[in-house]
Amino acid sequence: MKQQIIDRKDEAGVANLIEYVMISGVLMLLMVVMMLMVNTNIMEGPADQVSSAAFTDIGNGISTRIVDVYVTAPYNGTISTIFDIPDDVADKDYFVEIGQGVKPTNQDVTVWRGYLSSTVSLAGIGATRGVKGNTTGRGINKISYDSGGF
Repeated sequence: MKQQIIDRKDEAGVANLIEYVMISGVLMLLMVVMMLMVNTNIMEGPADQVSSAAFTDIGNGISTRIVDVYVTAPYNGTISTIFDIPDDVADKDYFVEIGQGVKPTNQDVTVWRGYLSSTVSLAGIGATRGVKGNTTGRGINKISYDSGGF
C-alpha cells in the first residue's frame, strides 16, 4: 500500500484568502461604527457649542433692542423698529420667544432649536411693561410699541 502525500501548499493559499476576507470584514465593520460615532462626537458636539453661544448673543441683541424701544417709547403714540438677526445658526433655523420668566415680574428672551436653548433676561422692564411675541431668524423682524396696547 502506498501512502498518499498531501501537498499543503494548495491549502496555504486558501487559508491566506480566508484570513484576508475575515480581517477585511472586521475592519470594514469597525470603519462603519467609527463613521457613525464621528458624526455624533466630532461634528455635532462643536456645532452645538457654537449654536449655544450664538443663541446667547442673539438673545442679548434682541433684549437690547426691546429696551431701546421701551426707553424711546412715546407717552401717547406708536413706535416701531425693524432689525435683522442671523438667518440661521450652524446652517439650521431657530426660534425666538419673548415671554414670562421664572418670576412673574420678569420676562425672558428664549432662543431655541430642538434641544438647544438659551434664555436671556429682558433687562428688568417686565415689571413695568408686558412684552411678548415670537419670531424666527428668517427675514426682517419688527418691534412695535403702542401706548394704547395691541
